Amino acid sequence: MQTTKMSVTDTLGLGFMTFAFFLGAGNLIFPPFAGMLAGENMSFAMFGFLITAVGMPLIGLIAVAKSNGKVMALLPGFAATALAIAIYIIIGPAFAAPRTALVAFEIGARPFIGNPDALMMLGGKEFNIAQLIYTLVFFSVVMFLSLYPGQLLDSVGKVLTPVLILLLVGLASSVIIIPGAEVSQPVGDYINSPLTKGIIEGYNTMDTLASLMFGMLIIDLLRKKGVNEAADQTKYLIRAAFIAAGGLAFVYISLFYLGASAGDFAIGADNGGQILTNYVTYHFGNLGSLLLSTVVTLACLTTAVGLVTACAEFFNELLPRLSYKLLVVLLSAVCATVANVGLAQLISVSIPVLMTIYPVAIALVLVTFLTERFARPEFSHRIVLTVALFFGIFDGLQAAEMDMSFLDFMPLHAEGMAWLLPTALTAIVCLFLPKKRLQKVQA
Repeated sequence: MQTTKMSVTDTLGLGFMTFAFFLGAGNLIFPPFAGMLAGENMSFAMFGFLITAVGMPLIGLIAVAKSNGKVMALLPGFAATALAIAIYIIIGPAFAAPRTALVAFEIGARPFIGNPDALMMLGGKEFNIAQLIYTLVFFSVVMFLSLYPGQLLDSVGKVLTPVLILLLVGLASSVIIIPGAEVSQPVGDYINSPLTKGIIEGYNTMDTLASLMFGMLIIDLLRKKGVNEAADQTKYLIRAAFIAAGGLAFVYISLFYLGASAGDFAIGADNGGQILTNYVTYHFGNLGSLLLSTVVTLACLTTAVGLVTACAEFFNELLPRLSYKLLVVLLSAVCATVANVGLAQLISVSIPVLMTIYPVAIALVLVTFLTERFARPEFSHRIVLTVALFFGIFDGLQAAEMDMSFLDFMPLHAEGMAWLLPTALTAIVCLFLPKKRLQKVQA
């Protein structure tokens, strides 16, 4: 089958689109807050954050490319389907997609609204009027962009993302040029375990989970562009992954430094969005606030489009009777509804879920790279992921403030990473398993 070769411009557009899909809500609000809390231990915390917020998504995309979009092929059918559904729901309508609208509202719209906390009664419940209207408009735009996936590369990768990158470069440059306050002392878990705390904080971006989705979405987009050879799809996806990873690392490092040197801007802040808003408003006034609003809105919008598109594609494949366009409309409506639960509630509920599912996603990426080295790849995939899920459940329960003290003897349990050592050991053992002996059939 004839395949199309992509130009340098198209490849850059694909990389920019991938970067824009990842750069969403958590990517802008978590690094400044982590930098502020880490203080003098910022370097260790930032390195840990980059492992799970840049390194793992990069490796995840490469794993999807390496397996040609079939990272779950060696799992039992029901297990692969259940894991995929769980990831798509978490990354889609349950947490990540609604969060994009909430962060866009909090940072991009609230500062410009006269009475942003006005409430109204609807169906016996109180709703924030401004937030309700904003989320409805936000997901209407997301729905429109997602209804035409064939134009996604052009509309997101070549139009919206370059604007976003220019704005982010301006913000990052100001952090470097304008002198900041002295870096403060670390607080909380950042005092004794900044590295592991940074790793856990990187979970909140949900980007490792997203990489498994976006990788398959990008392969599908490449097919629609006429790139049919698996080798070419792998090549272009890996190039896009490195472009996205470079962009994400640039943004995170500058935002970490902004938070660590925020000084008075961080007083009273309970999230990174407030630190960003205070910093920009002080140094750049109303024009700066407008700039930040544009950055956040574009970042969240492009991510939401990627999430809704990927989820609609997946559920359309799973349930062919539901058309792609119908699913886009339904998912957009669900996201708008969930978004009105509130940002704080969404984040608090999502943390235990992420602590449970993230180990499985990381283990899946690991075994994908080891598949060719396993003598019994199918068994190895299944047992490693089972161990990761088993211990991930305990980490999730601990994050939900349940008593898991009986596991205190395990390394990294206190830091919420009890799954790491047993999962790694299981993978190592699987490397030395002998091949399954075949019985000779006698004639």
